[in-house]
Amino acid sequence: MRSEKHLTRSAPSTIQAASISTALLTVSTAGRGFTDLTAEAAKFINEAQAREGALTLFIRHTSASLTIQENADPSVLVDLTTALSRLAPENAGWTHDTEGPDDMPAHVKTMLTQTSLQVPVLNGKLALGTWQAIYLVEHRARPHRREIVLQFIGSNQ
Repeated sequence: MRSEKHLTRSAPSTIQAASISTALLTVSTAGRGFTDLTAEAAKFINEAQAREGALTLFIRHTSASLTIQENADPSVLVDLTTALSRLAPENAGWTHDTEGPDDMPAHVKTMLTQTSLQVPVLNGKLALGTWQAIYLVEHRARPHRREIVLQFIGSNQ
């Protein structure tokens, strides 16, 4: 039995990383749920005059996280919220509950997701797929003010 591989790859391109641009994005969340950061990330890339390189996003919190997920069907985000709640329920008998019953589950959900993301920047644009968006995931029930560090490293020529 023979298996044929159908792979293609573009030729490597090389740039001199000559630029580092950094900004702090502050987001007020409404409580548990997803906030789309894609437009803000794209605006930062545009303002930094980024051409080729990488955008890193880093959230400065332990009870909220970042993810790249589908942006076409809102029910995906509802189902992801449900899945995270099942993986780290509030009524699991957690020891750490200093800030309420959603405190420790929020930390577990952050551990299961991500505190930083890296997105390639190609020809001045985020190299996200057609149905991908960058989201802040608020794991706490009440509103919070969250800070995300945006940093582009690459070429702006």
